[in-house]
Amino acid sequence: MRKGKKHHQVNNNGNRSTGNGNEKRQGECGSWKKKKLFDIHQALISDPVDIETLRKAAVSEGGLLTDDIRRKVWPKLLNVNVFSLPPKPGRDVRENHKDFNQVLLDVRRSMRRFPRGMRVAEREVLQEQLIDIILDVLRRNPQLHYYQGYHDIVVTFLLVVGERLAIALVETLSNHHLRDFMDPTMDSTKHILNYLMPILEQVDRELHDFMLRAEVGTIFALSWLITWYGHVLSDFRHVLRLYDFFLASHPLMAIYFAAVIVLHREKEVKSSECDMAMVHHLLSKIPQDLPYEELICQAQSLFLRYPPSMLAKSAALQSRKSIAISTFQDFQLTTLQQRPDSVLRRQRPGTADLATADVAAPTPTAANQLVKMAVWGLSATLGAAALAVAQTALEWGPDFLLQLF
Repeated sequence: MRKGKKHHQVNNNGNRSTGNGNEKRQGECGSWKKKKLFDIHQALISDPVDIETLRKAAVSEGGLLTDDIRRKVWPKLLNVNVFSLPPKPGRDVRENHKDFNQVLLDVRRSMRRFPRGMRVAEREVLQEQLIDIILDVLRRNPQLHYYQGYHDIVVTFLLVVGERLAIALVETLSNHHLRDFMDPTMDSTKHILNYLMPILEQVDRELHDFMLRAEVGTIFALSWLITWYGHVLSDFRHVLRLYDFFLASHPLMAIYFAAVIVLHREKEVKSSECDMAMVHHLLSKIPQDLPYEELICQAQSLFLRYPPSMLAKSAALQSRKSIAISTFQDFQLTTLQQRPDSVLRRQRPGTADLATADVAAPTPTAANQLVKMAVWGLSATLGAAALAVAQTALEWGPDFLLQLF
């Protein structure tokens, strides 16, 4: 009897490997994810909630892994009680609102920020919700001022957590991490951008000097910063991975991430013509195949080696006080004494779990159009989470040019 030949495969390095090796790697990957899921679950049911473990999970490789986990962890990272959410915006939220026309234009032009394959009618429902969320947050917080690009951040939360929880998360985020972008002028935003060149100077003086000679400035990174990269990345998975990272980090982490992107492309930059237009064009086109996990680790490392307090000694950073930076430590402290959802639920009897409720699949009897419409409307209200999770690669693109200067 002839013995069967052992099956071999060629890996990416050109080496031969057995199927058992692949299975082993897959098993290790599955084991790693299971441990991470277990750690997150234990952190969520601890009393008080183990925020440090949740932050580490959000920052470490893979982030929070799924949208279902994000719906549980994002509220904890921002100290939002999912059992005490603001009501859905009323019809009057749009009446006499000074930003309504601009918000309407921006949202209408954001079609490509929604998953491909989504029905037009469902997308339109979500766009209406997006308008209402933005206007409601602004109405409830008159100290906040709308900026073009804000909707790119809000739509990410809407797609993942749905309308009501998105309002609560975005409101908190706007008063803390995004606060400097929401001043009546762009001065505070420019101040944050001014951290970019000192970071580059610390790491790669040659690259820093080249960019100074080219007089390229930092405006190429503006849309990265104020949209948390949601406006410039075409794959929704990468956007979510960065949101996990930024929500668990210092408000300036987005500018550190901008720095590591530039450093990652230093050979391209240095080999280009030392001309403002040429360098700006090169840097403003962000690559879509970035090694995100590697860059996240590098951004963390740079933040620890060159913290904002050290960089602020630069003359360009001394003249203005950042609200987001000055309030961050106190905000972090407020997140440390949160009760687990099991306790919060008992404190609000009869209240559904708003972070995970109403996600049941349609029943087999839901064949008639009326029930189909009801199910569709429900999924839209929940932020089309099922559709967003199912699609592993959503090709989005820039919907319009941000013109803030």
